Amino acid sequence: MSSMAEAVQPAITMAGHNRISTQALTTLAQAAAAEALGVSPQDVRAECSDDDGLLALSVAAPIRVPSLTEVLRDPRRVDGFGGSVWDRAVAAKTAILERVTELSGSTLSRVDIRISGARISEGARVQ
Repeated sequence: MSSMAEAVQPAITMAGHNRISTQALTTLAQAAAAEALGVSPQDVRAECSDDDGLLALSVAAPIRVPSLTEVLRDPRRVDGFGGSVWDRAVAAKTAILERVTELSGSTLSRVDIRISGARISEGARVQ
């Protein structure tokens, strides 16, 4: 147990402050949303706004989906993509919030997602 106590070092406090620019936070949010929705970061629009002192994030992006022809042939293709568009959008909110918070240290009050289109892809495999 003594080695555990020795391994824990107190945090060093330094004077000053760190700031993340709005542009950097927006770019980070675009990357996190693109990852969660399976699209390119260039396809994602993100905007931060004030929500009673916290940050609210609004995202508009397309989502990657299987072709309808493939779904007709094998309905399990939907599961291979992570479920329905609704289920994936709901899951993406949590993923985006956690990723942005993890990488920036900023606390988000909420993430609002508007699915603006679909990107047809044959890439996901049936699980």
